[in-house]
Amino acid sequence: MNKNRLLFLIILVGLIAVGFATDVHTLLTLENAKHWQQSLAETIEQNFLLASLIYFVVYISITALSIPGAAVATLLGAALFGFWWGLLLVSFASTIGATLAFLVSRFLLRDWVQGKFGAKMKAINEGFEKDGPFYLLSLRLIPVFPFFLINLLMGLTPIKVARYYVISQIGMLPGTIVYVNAGTQLAQLDSLSGIVSPTVLGSFVLLGVFPLIAKWIMGMINSKRVYQGWSKPQKFDRNLVVIGAGAGGLVTSYIAAVVKAKVSLIEKHKMGGDCLNTGCVPSKALIRAAHTMAEISQADRFGIQAERPTVDFTKVMQRVKDVISKVEPHDSVERYSGLGVDCIQGEATIRSPWEVEVNGEVLTTRNIVIGTGARPLVPGIPGLDSVDYLTSDNVWELTEQPGKLLVLGGGPIGCELAQSFSLLGTDVTLVEMADQLLIREDSDAAELVVDGLQKDGVSVLLSHKAVKFANEDGRQYVTLEQDGEQKEVEFDYVLLALGRVANTKGFGLEELGVELTERGTIKVNDYLQTNFPNIFAVGDVAGPFQLTHAAGHQAWYAAVNALFGQFKKFRADYSVMPAGTYTSPEMARVGLNEKEAKAQGIAYEVAQYGIDDLDRAIADGEDHGFIKVLTVPGKDKILGVTIVGARAAELLAEFTLAMRHGLGLNKILGTVHPYPTMSEATKYTAGVWKQAHAPEKLLGWVGKFHTWMRGE
Repeated sequence: MNKNRLLFLIILVGLIAVGFATDVHTLLTLENAKHWQQSLAETIEQNFLLASLIYFVVYISITALSIPGAAVATLLGAALFGFWWGLLLVSFASTIGATLAFLVSRFLLRDWVQGKFGAKMKAINEGFEKDGPFYLLSLRLIPVFPFFLINLLMGLTPIKVARYYVISQIGMLPGTIVYVNAGTQLAQLDSLSGIVSPTVLGSFVLLGVFPLIAKWIMGMINSKRVYQGWSKPQKFDRNLVVIGAGAGGLVTSYIAAVVKAKVSLIEKHKMGGDCLNTGCVPSKALIRAAHTMAEISQADRFGIQAERPTVDFTKVMQRVKDVISKVEPHDSVERYSGLGVDCIQGEATIRSPWEVEVNGEVLTTRNIVIGTGARPLVPGIPGLDSVDYLTSDNVWELTEQPGKLLVLGGGPIGCELAQSFSLLGTDVTLVEMADQLLIREDSDAAELVVDGLQKDGVSVLLSHKAVKFANEDGRQYVTLEQDGEQKEVEFDYVLLALGRVANTKGFGLEELGVELTERGTIKVNDYLQTNFPNIFAVGDVAGPFQLTHAAGHQAWYAAVNALFGQFKKFRADYSVMPAGTYTSPEMARVGLNEKEAKAQGIAYEVAQYGIDDLDRAIADGEDHGFIKVLTVPGKDKILGVTIVGARAAELLAEFTLAMRHGLGLNKILGTVHPYPTMSEATKYTAGVWKQAHAPEKLLGWVGKFHTWMRGE
């Protein structure tokens, strides 16, 4: 807290203390008010404007300083000045005082609260930007909530001062009218309970419901506006139509079928989407082949003599296809048809918010879920069209192994494929514009991945930018730039791993007017609804994650909200979202890392365990890497976990479960883990935290107790 705030706080506390020390608040009683009414009436009649001004200033001070007695002051004002003039004075004085209290809270506390609780406040701030005025109006209309507390809490939010003033002026007016009206009968009142009778309280509650009703009405008006120009069918062929049979679409349609909804799933290409056909499944099959090559090459470490292995690249790629074929039945038309899903092969076009055309037939549906996924980004680098470039979509079509492979992009896909091709014998150069691979991760974790890539033969070029490609006499090369200097790198193929672009074009979104984000993904709210409330989006096309399990996670919310949203809607919860990068060593994370915690101003402690100390890792020859856990200072609550090492993604599951269900490191430490396993590393990490938080004073007394027990 800076000096100005500190000085202001001291003055404020002093004023409040003086008020209470001089018993000012005890003067604001019903008996005193009735006495003042009689003694001041004649004086006020002679000096009406001056008396009004004095009352106005005093009332503002009472409200701004949150001094008890505002209700009695209201009664007195009405008794002294009459209903209409008293209402005018009290209404404006109370709102001005409330706004001053609001500003004091904002000046003293908002920056501190926003800084300390940045991550939690972000969600509150975003919610308040949308629905804040309705919340404030509800609180003002229901007198159950102390107004001084409302002033304090609202000062911590991003609501604008002018809006706060206007809503408070309107929201407090009904209650002010009730009290001012009662104040005109001050002489006949024996207690404040005479004002707040059950009937009056019931009226207040009804008034408090008004904002909710108003919100519902506004929602209806907004729906009318959104759907204006579209004709809604009287009845529907389907409860739900899902476009795209990737992870999000498959899970959505599965859930709909389970709850006996009539659902159609439309896919224009292959069931299973990117994950099965061009992403997770083929890449892991390739990674397995590459790791097998590495294990055989290092067999002598384990006392095994083996001839230098050779790679039959055609067979490697055929096995990749075989793995896809073996997994394919899990996502097949036959399986989902058996579950009750109407699977349609064809290209969907959304004709209206309730109509989807496919294969010349128009399906009517109450709700639509879009899960059209994303495609690899192909940048507009000069000369790119003149060279042989690959993406994660078509790299699986290779039948001959590239001699030289250039990989652009140091994200998970680029790192995984670069290492795999290198282990299989390709000369690989990995280029990244940033100064770190896996830029979102902590630098110490990323450095271990770089070490692993380089050990396996990958040439890693950081802070290099591809400025142009060229194909001259069959010689393909890229010009890279770093700090103003240029260099050329030759290649047979360039693999583009620069991110993915949401598939939002060509099936009716533009014509319908579905809104997109700045990133080009479909804009959805917390319930995964687009600007058309009956149209939802999940997976890569919606973001914010490009993860198969994230798409499946979103699918549950989309399906339930689409089918049962008129009764209850659920906000998508991304608070515990794990992710893995399947390099060697693997890297996996859930929750915050140090980079994010620092950026968000979140306080944390670190408990780190080196996997090189783990018995099973030593026995397996995988004694490298670490587990790093971020916790709340002084507590065992887990904020996030980063793991680098063998089977890191598998080890992450226990921490993910703990975070999801609010279990701390003490619970992990108290869980028996089988020996010798890699999973023991999670327990030892918890032990590192426990050791750092050992109760030293208590242990000192325990030591003295044992000394005494020995008779020393």
